[in-house]
Amino acid sequence: MGLRYYFSKAFLLHPTLLTLLTIFYVPGTVYGYLWYRDQLNDTWNEHPHWQLPFVPDSPTASLFFTIALLWLWIRPQRPASSGGRAVRSLVEALAVVTSIKYGVWAAAIIFAGAAQGDVLVWQHWMLVVSHGAMAICAVLYARFFGFGGAALAAAAAWTFLNDAVDYGFGVYPYLPFELQDDLAGVAWFTFMLTALSVAVAAWARFAPGMKRGAALVPNKRF
Repeated sequence: MGLRYYFSKAFLLHPTLLTLLTIFYVPGTVYGYLWYRDQLNDTWNEHPHWQLPFVPDSPTASLFFTIALLWLWIRPQRPASSGGRAVRSLVEALAVVTSIKYGVWAAAIIFAGAAQGDVLVWQHWMLVVSHGAMAICAVLYARFFGFGGAALAAAAAWTFLNDAVDYGFGVYPYLPFELQDDLAGVAWFTFMLTALSVAVAAWARFAPGMKRGAALVPNKRF
């Protein structure tokens, strides 16, 4: 059993692995919303309430991925109705794009803060590992989802809108103190990361060879 097996459909869609991922994602998503509790309260008290959905970025990405993963496991067949297919495709596309984006974003911001003097504690490393895992899982499972170009475009539009609301109305995730004077740079990085995440999502879902039954690592030839 070589490395190729661990990137195969047989391994990634095995019920045991899907169970472990569910055990990881469900409490992780709940914890993520609790992590944003103070900022949600501040937004409720100081901002228009319509901005609330744009605040908890990472846990909402995790929620999308959890729903998409459970659909893939429990109801692998696509819905019969066009509306049901559209909703499922949009959730899957959002799951992949936002998990890649916020998985990378959180780790990058933590390390950027550390580079300017922020002291890393165990919670930082926990966030780096968990958010890095989000991005990796999104890339690995994108080929098993059924979203198309329209759903991906809608997910891209939503994620860019989220960026615009975050930095246009000041509801972006709390930053390390050391990055408060670099807000413009953080905003530009965030927008560029969204574009990159959409591109990676498109590659992971549509690139030649990204078939549901194929492994991501080809057989070696000597």
